[in-house]
Amino acid sequence: MALLVFLLLLTTGVVWAVQNDFMEQPLCFSQTVEQKKQQEISKLPAKSPKSKPEPRSKPELMSLASKQQTQSPQTNQQTANTDSKIIVLAGGCFWGMEELIRKQPGVLNTTVGYTGGRVENPDYQNHEGHAEAVEIEYDPKLTSYRQLLDFFFRMHNPTTLNRQGNDIGSSYRSAIFYGNEEEKQEAARFIEIVNASKRWKAPVVTSLEPLKKFYKAEEYHQDYLQKNPGGYTCHLIYFDSYLK
Repeated sequence: MALLVFLLLLTTGVVWAVQNDFMEQPLCFSQTVEQKKQQEISKLPAKSPKSKPEPRSKPELMSLASKQQTQSPQTNQQTANTDSKIIVLAGGCFWGMEELIRKQPGVLNTTVGYTGGRVENPDYQNHEGHAEAVEIEYDPKLTSYRQLLDFFFRMHNPTTLNRQGNDIGSSYRSAIFYGNEEEKQEAARFIEIVNASKRWKAPVVTSLEPLKKFYKAEEYHQDYLQKNPGGYTCHLIYFDSYLK
């Protein structure tokens, strides 16, 4: 009888220990997308701290584009067009957006950053109200504002409010940041084209917002998927051109 009681107590103790140990283990399967992205970032080589870049206004962006004369890694051109233009688009995590946009004909340079919010000098940890966006410098002789909008509406889902794939929040909203009334009207007309196509089950929720200040993101975000092949992305090309 004493042996039976001893074995019963031993068994109970083992079960309790196993259960207690299990409860202390991290619940990896509840990991969020943001945690996954943070883990990717944490694996990057440590860099010395740098001061935050100054924000660029629309006139400054246009001036910068006109002065670019260095070789472009996106197009392998020897010199950038002195009449290049700028368009700023947001449609989810800027890693995936930049990787697809950089490959388009006529795109000279891409920069990822934050815009559309009120927080001054935003960074990845604090950019409330801002959208993750891509500043695109392009050669108007090789492509156009309209053609870039066409690709924009093909490579992200413009019908999910404050969301792109598994990324949720206003940072991931679909938005076009226009520099003047002409660009605003062109963007509005293209949204009508997308809605009329009936390719998406829901109407477009892309916002049209004036471009005020564009803040360049931290250096490790620039060309992220070039530096980290196989890294996180939620972007793909859904359709062929709306302009056919």
